[in-house]
Amino acid sequence: MNKTELIEEIAKSADITKASATRALDAMIEAVTASLQKNDTVTLVGFGTFSVGERAERVGRNPRTKEAIKIAAQRVPKFKAGKALKDAVN
Repeated sequence: MNKTELIEEIAKSADITKASATRALDAMIEAVTASLQKNDTVTLVGFGTFSVGERAERVGRNPRTKEAIKIAAQRVPKFKAGKALKDAVN
């Protein structure tokens, strides 16, 4: 499912227009992104938790030249599925 299909499903399920569903989805994505930028977590009970993790600096290899390269440390987004979501999938 892509973003367009998700918007159509939200509009149909909530009985709202596609424009309203688009604004709602975009607002949710912006809110989660802003929260993660502040290093906060976002917990949606039953669905899951969005958080920020730290990835340490490490050494990798250039596949073309086999030369060792340094990969800088960085912050990465993480998602941990909640129990209800896990149960729904299984």
